[in-house]
Amino acid sequence: MPVSENGKVAELRASVVRCVRFLPLAPLLFSTRHTRDSCHTSSTMLLLPLPSLLFVLWGEPARCLEENAGFTFDGDIRQFAVASASGALYVATEERLYQLSHDLTEVHSLTQRGTLTNKPHFSRVAEADDGNATFGVHILLPFVKNDSLIVCGVIECGYCEVLDLKNISNVQHKEHIEVGSPWPRSASLGFLVDVEQRKETYILTANQQYETAKSHCLLETDAVYLHNTQYHQTGSIFSKIDPNARPSIQRTAGNVEFVDGFQINSGIYLFSNLHSGDKNNQVRLIWLESKKTKQGTFTSLRGAALSVPGVDGGRGSKLLASAVIPGGPQVLWSGVFRVGGGQTPTQLVLFDISPDPSGPSDIDPDFCAACNENPKPPPKILKPMAVLFKQNDMTSVLAVRQKAWMVFFIGTEDGQLIKLSVDQKYRPTCPIVLYRAVDDRRVFPKMYLDQVDLKHVYMPLQNQIKRVPVSKCSKYTDVQKCWSAQDPYCVWCGSKTSCTFEDECQDSDWVSIPDHSRHTMVSLKVTKDATGQITLNIQTHLTVGQKVASNFACQFSASSGQLCGTKTPPALFPRCTCGLSNSTIPAEGLLFTVKLRLGRTLFNKRLKLSSCSDIKGTPTFVLCRTCIEAGCRWSKDGCTWANGEGEDEKVCPRIESGINFSEPAISSITPSDVSFYGRNHAMLSGYNLRDVIGVKIQVDVNCLPQESPVWNKTDGTLTFHIPGADKKGTVQVCVLLPGGSCHGNATITYKSSPSCTSIVPSTTWISGKRELTLRGSHLEFVEGVMHSHTMEVTALGSRTSQYLTYDTPAADKKTLSSTVLLKVANQTLACSTTITYYPDPEFTSFSDIRTGKDVRIILQKKADKLQMTLAELSVWGVKGGKPYPCIMEDKDANNKTDFFICEIKRTTNTEFPQLMIKYGDKMITLNITSSSYLYLLLVILLIPCIVVAVAIVYRSQRNKLTAKMNKRMEDLELDIRNDIRQGFIDLQTEKDDLMENVGAIPFLDYKHFASRIFFPESESLMALCIKDIGRDALKVQLDEGCRGLSRLLQDQLFVTSMVHALEEQKSFTVKDKCVLASLLTVALHHNLSYLTEIMETLLRALTQQKSNAQPKLMLRRTESTVEKLLTNWMSICLYGFLRESVGQHLFVMVSALAQQTDKGPVDCVTGKALYTLSEDWLLWQAQDFISLKLKVQFAVGSDGEVSDQLEVNALSCDSVEQVKEKILCTFKTKFGFPYNGHLRDVRLECEKNGLFFALEEVDSSSEVIGEVTMLNTLKHYKVPDGAAIKVLSKKDQPALSPQESLKDDENFSGKYFHLIDPDVEEDQSQKPERKKLKLKEVHLTKLLSTKVAVHSFVESLFRSIWGTTPQGRAPPAIKYFFDFLDTQADNMKITDPDVLHIWKTNSLPLRFWVNILKNPQFVFDMEKTPQLESCLSVITQAFMDSFSLSDTQLGKYTPTNKLLYAKDIPTFKQEVKAYYKHIGDQSPLTGSEFKEFLQEESKKHENEFNEAAALREFYKFIQRYFPEIKDKLEQNGAPAELLEQLQHVKHLFDGLKSCSWN
Repeated sequence: MPVSENGKVAELRASVVRCVRFLPLAPLLFSTRHTRDSCHTSSTMLLLPLPSLLFVLWGEPARCLEENAGFTFDGDIRQFAVASASGALYVATEERLYQLSHDLTEVHSLTQRGTLTNKPHFSRVAEADDGNATFGVHILLPFVKNDSLIVCGVIECGYCEVLDLKNISNVQHKEHIEVGSPWPRSASLGFLVDVEQRKETYILTANQQYETAKSHCLLETDAVYLHNTQYHQTGSIFSKIDPNARPSIQRTAGNVEFVDGFQINSGIYLFSNLHSGDKNNQVRLIWLESKKTKQGTFTSLRGAALSVPGVDGGRGSKLLASAVIPGGPQVLWSGVFRVGGGQTPTQLVLFDISPDPSGPSDIDPDFCAACNENPKPPPKILKPMAVLFKQNDMTSVLAVRQKAWMVFFIGTEDGQLIKLSVDQKYRPTCPIVLYRAVDDRRVFPKMYLDQVDLKHVYMPLQNQIKRVPVSKCSKYTDVQKCWSAQDPYCVWCGSKTSCTFEDECQDSDWVSIPDHSRHTMVSLKVTKDATGQITLNIQTHLTVGQKVASNFACQFSASSGQLCGTKTPPALFPRCTCGLSNSTIPAEGLLFTVKLRLGRTLFNKRLKLSSCSDIKGTPTFVLCRTCIEAGCRWSKDGCTWANGEGEDEKVCPRIESGINFSEPAISSITPSDVSFYGRNHAMLSGYNLRDVIGVKIQVDVNCLPQESPVWNKTDGTLTFHIPGADKKGTVQVCVLLPGGSCHGNATITYKSSPSCTSIVPSTTWISGKRELTLRGSHLEFVEGVMHSHTMEVTALGSRTSQYLTYDTPAADKKTLSSTVLLKVANQTLACSTTITYYPDPEFTSFSDIRTGKDVRIILQKKADKLQMTLAELSVWGVKGGKPYPCIMEDKDANNKTDFFICEIKRTTNTEFPQLMIKYGDKMITLNITSSSYLYLLLVILLIPCIVVAVAIVYRSQRNKLTAKMNKRMEDLELDIRNDIRQGFIDLQTEKDDLMENVGAIPFLDYKHFASRIFFPESESLMALCIKDIGRDALKVQLDEGCRGLSRLLQDQLFVTSMVHALEEQKSFTVKDKCVLASLLTVALHHNLSYLTEIMETLLRALTQQKSNAQPKLMLRRTESTVEKLLTNWMSICLYGFLRESVGQHLFVMVSALAQQTDKGPVDCVTGKALYTLSEDWLLWQAQDFISLKLKVQFAVGSDGEVSDQLEVNALSCDSVEQVKEKILCTFKTKFGFPYNGHLRDVRLECEKNGLFFALEEVDSSSEVIGEVTMLNTLKHYKVPDGAAIKVLSKKDQPALSPQESLKDDENFSGKYFHLIDPDVEEDQSQKPERKKLKLKEVHLTKLLSTKVAVHSFVESLFRSIWGTTPQGRAPPAIKYFFDFLDTQADNMKITDPDVLHIWKTNSLPLRFWVNILKNPQFVFDMEKTPQLESCLSVITQAFMDSFSLSDTQLGKYTPTNKLLYAKDIPTFKQEVKAYYKHIGDQSPLTGSEFKEFLQEESKKHENEFNEAAALREFYKFIQRYFPEIKDKLEQNGAPAELLEQLQHVKHLFDGLKSCSWN
């Protein structure tokens, strides 16, 4: 529900007080180049007036420096470390090294840029100077006992420095040596270890192992080394040798990624992900024991594999981050795992990794120190102690001990810091969000605790580190809230009467949570002894300070008088008792209060005393909970007096209430993705929803659920508010019934809040209604926009996640700045960009000029700062009271005047005395005589000579403008003529030169083809119903329930009755019908003859059902189960004909379309192409281009060798990514196999003057228009014809600045453009080619060129479809089904031949062939691009027009896709007519012949489908509509045996656990 205004104002007032508290620090905070975050605003905010500050703070009032201090760096963080003694932070970014104090104050910083000479010698350069090298840091180690900082990484090859720990500007030692991995961002690590009774310290480096890793720098080829840290050690500093040895640990085979490592006492622990040969990841732990020598340390190697729930033998999981839990007798360790890959939630799992010294060492199968060929036993498997937490995309974890509790700080992919407290029994409490970024920045894999106060966590986010408090105890205002937070850091301090940290409560007068997780602070137990004496037992669940336990007292009181008898024993912490003076308890219960004193802390607990034996009723969860809350004991189905230990409501069974409610279910929630502020007026859909009283939202199993009220209830929908959430992620949702039970299982995903980055334009006129485009992220969650000067919610126009449009509200003042605010649920978020209001545009005069049949209007406007565009202005010429639209053509300007040029087309009027002008929502009129009156007045007032002078100047200016516009029109006319002539030339010279030899055709096997036809909208069902390779030949034994259902499906009466029963239900959707038909197809695929009989029976019923209405509409759409069944049946029966006769023609046609498209420009951002069949996808805006032949060589090895040249055709307008695609495609075409490397792993270099330079998608030279960047093309880089191009792998030869694919950016289309200019204002004086007028109609000839180029392939494809088999007959299924339709028409007395033609057309071409033509990816292993899809749609339309009985009337408004094939359709129609006649003239198939055909088809594909999975999914429909199916069977006279068989199957499925649900 909306927050009250009073509450919002109070919240704002508190926020302002918190933030203003830091205003005196402004000079300090904003004087340096690196800023500390304060209220998420810049320094300019300090100059804003208080009302403006209020608007900025309105959305997020509590985010201030006081709570979450931060430090922002120049670049992204690469390495991060904390010194244990001083607490200083050391942070390495891409180009700088920082030293910060523990409170994130900058102490020193050091550039990592410098010059590298040939000696080699590296020296840093000044800030403003250029360098030729950058020191990339891979290892950053504070060596505290030596007062030094060890920094190692790469400058071309390995390089290390030793810096002063207290001042990193002092370089104590530097050396070109390899310590650690030479690869940037590799999964490697390094840390300090102490050996020989802690007298010597080494650097342990664990390097990611690549099977194909090659580098001229690579010296450390083994997995693990120990490097010296001191000069006096053997071999001097950084050496890895031992006396007479070069010790290391090797990886025996395959790839390994190291995740974490540390030392505890003499034990060294290393964690890694092992990629084995079968592609299953295994998480491995290596134990080492620190010995006197490096070799002795390595040969102590022992290993284990970590197994997490959901995987077999430790395989299939991946370790993402880890943390050891300090203290305790065991070595407890926690790891963040991803199980199964993909988008599965990550898990925080707890292990005991105490080393096991028993057994021999150095016999691990994957790692070895003294390696040999002897067989090795498999590693020991470590089982987890507990799965503590599940959350989407955890990235990091930090663990600490606080008293008896373990506390975990967890970072996530979307910028959250979550605290999870776990008690001694490994039971977690409700997770708490300590910090939540408004965007989705990923948390760095490592986090550290502030070593000075131990009360803050350093949280790294991309280019920023946050210092987040471990707890916010002060926000809990009373002892109950302080306890309920279940926070081990917080205590209630009696002397301060506040919730604080324990060390802040000076006299130990505090209370806190117990060592074990509890739901209540005070619990009640009621006992009754044999004499009838009733005793109240009060138990406090607390830990207390030293002074509190001895100062503990309880006092009982009741409104009815004295409660306790005289024999009540004194209170003894943590318990007190009360023997009732009266053993009779009123039937309605007795309210009483217990007052507790713990030191100086006083609090009351109001309780209700009931007679346990009087709590009676039907056993339900609510009754059980009432029993437990009364202090009684629940014994199976009843409530009794308590004895022994108390119980909580976990013992209560989940028993439904006795009220007869229909069980509700949830189908969907709209929207299901919301920001963490929630959403008002969400819609929940399902069925049986009328009795629902609320929606329960469970954030975590250990958290109290939130309940939201509902309204506008119907049986199928209801409305509710989605509340806000502290934590981003997915939550569970169910609906509540009056009895307390919760039903249904749906999810809501909380995501980041909306943010805005820019608003275009940033100005508006005071009358309002100017359309603005706001860009940002997560804008789909915005419900409205407001301006700070009105605070009225403005409706939205178009909207995506990256942008939205809206119309500005009006303003009173002529000039003002207004903050834009986003309305999200009950929050209002401020944008950093303001909108400036200016006076409305002032139009001064206009003139008209006759140009042929048109009249050109030149409208003059006084220059202003509004930057009005042509699209924002509408103009009409008015004569005789009649408006004539004026088409906007161009805009020009000088210092004082803006000129808008428009034309009134084909008018007989020579001049217009008046204009109507509209902008925004305002309409004004302008008279041409208004200036004449002014001149007349001047004539009267001024001397005639001035009048003459003014007239001469005016005529001169007018003539100049007219001449300028005429010249512009001549240029435009010339451009259009050239475009038309070029189009004509292209059309006349178009050659049919497309390649017909496309090599091997990548047909999909049958089961993947069929599953894509059966389940086109459900990948989960598609994967579920097909078997993996290797299982195809296995006959899977069905369990008893599935066997029973399989037998039931062999009864045709049951199947048809079930289908009819389900289709009568309104909740049984078209999607459900299609799924049911496909599951039935899979379940009966082994018996196609029987499936055909069912289909025929259902089709007969369908024809009878629709015969009285419109018989021509039958089978036109898929609106029934049998129509989808027919689609599946046709696909099964025609698969052989498709592969043998049609498939090759289809693949050649698709390949020809792709080749033709590549002959001309293709816009990389929108996908539009110059050569296409679809007008909607025509790239008519393309500028001039030329064809280039590139001489491409591929880098081979690591010493600069290259392959022979490969000639590749490209276009000067191709983007760099398009050039890569064409190179890899040409490579595959020539050699018959793909290039060894993904597109994103390939980079290009071009030769110029003997040197190679990189070709990047975007770089510093890229053209930028507004805020949109143009993708670099070959023309941009001035790549000539015949240029030499070198192809390199980013993996083998990484670039200094590796660039991932820009298309990974979710705002790709908003940030970049290619061939189509963005819709923003720009200065075109530097780019005259952009001033050329491009008309779409001029380029329509390209559609015809493309049609001519591929026409022969289209004709071959069509004729293969309506052709016949080599025996001259149509495929058996077509002949059989057409005869079936003929029979149905005869039975129904249908004599109209058109009806039969339409039935056959709807059954075969429309139902099967159109699906294949539009979706070639159903048949081949290929990708369908949007451009290809648009062309196939045009061809498919022509295909269906060939079967039409009506003639298409062509005219000037006919769509181009109809016009393209207009002349070919009559010929195709004659061929179709002959095809249908040929099928009719064939001799009919006998029943036995067709049955034999079906049996062969079943046998061909035996055991390819997972029949058991299909049966289980099928049963879900039976379970859902069981009463309706049973009623329909009884109506149809089903025998009792069939009904008993159905009931038996239900019992089997309801009882058996072997048929598990997904």
